[in-house]
Amino acid sequence: MFKRDANLAPLIRRMWDQEVHHLNTFDGLLAKHRVRPTALRPLWSVAGYALGLGTALLGPKAAMACTEAVETEIGGHYNSQLRVLLDMCKDSPELLRNGELKELVDTIRKFRDDELEHLDTAVEHDAKGAEGYEILHALIRGGCKAAIYASERV
Repeated sequence: MFKRDANLAPLIRRMWDQEVHHLNTFDGLLAKHRVRPTALRPLWSVAGYALGLGTALLGPKAAMACTEAVETEIGGHYNSQLRVLLDMCKDSPELLRNGELKELVDTIRKFRDDELEHLDTAVEHDAKGAEGYEILHALIRGGCKAAIYASERV
């Protein structure tokens, strides 16, 4: 939607490329460790596309408000995952010095930081200036929370 916007196009492309990298990395980890992804993943793919398209049609500020809301929840979700992993290692700190668990923690930290950078980018590009920001932001955050909750169970 914003390919012709000289200011937004490179930012959106960079965020998109990072998101594709995140997805590919986690898909690889799921396959490597023979973990089944949530059965709701196809639904979230359609919902994410619709949400992105819908807010983009409302304009750049609405798209940034969507980004801010989503990344707020995703950043929090990554932090929750990190707390669980670090708590698991309290009695065995050597697990964090090398090996797959350290690699997983480092990957989640990096991806969390990417998501929080996206959040900062959205704020810098006037996410809060979107028409109906408060309602849009609350609805999207609530939807993300519900999606995470459901995905952890299905």
